[in-house]
Amino acid sequence: MTPPAPPKPAQEHAVALFGWMEYIGLPQLGLDQVKAKLDTGARTSAIHAENIELFDKDGVEWVRFQTLPDWDNPHVGFRSVEAPVVHVREIKNTSGIPEERLVVKTKARFGKRLWMIDVSLADRTNMSFPMIIGRAALKNHAVAVHTRKTFLVSKRPPYSREEEPT
Repeated sequence: MTPPAPPKPAQEHAVALFGWMEYIGLPQLGLDQVKAKLDTGARTSAIHAENIELFDKDGVEWVRFQTLPDWDNPHVGFRSVEAPVVHVREIKNTSGIPEERLVVKTKARFGKRLWMIDVSLADRTNMSFPMIIGRAALKNHAVAVHTRKTFLVSKRPPYSREEEPT
């Protein structure tokens, strides 16, 4: 009689490898492709926001703002976005200075994967990317960020800084 097989170790989720730069979908905000830097050195995620207005919708505080989803493609133009405010939080900016920011919660699409993230609204005009994805958005989703590769789960659009669409 053969002894029973030892129990199998619990299976871990396969780790998805993302590039340090990806196009992220924010379907609840009506944004299909937002150029984003995945930065595990940053805690929170932020999206470029201009003309921020608070308003009341059925007794709930909402925010309306404009964003430019991709600095590289001015033909995309600004998009108007509305979302309920979930927090007003003090967040350190890139200089380490705390500033009060509005935060919205939305679904984010990373390639074929979709989950909820918190996104703060910030003026990112002087930054290289209209969106930054911080480690809090990636936590608990079996994700690794490749520090040298880009667009591992999203496609580079047919234009670039050098080549404008016709």
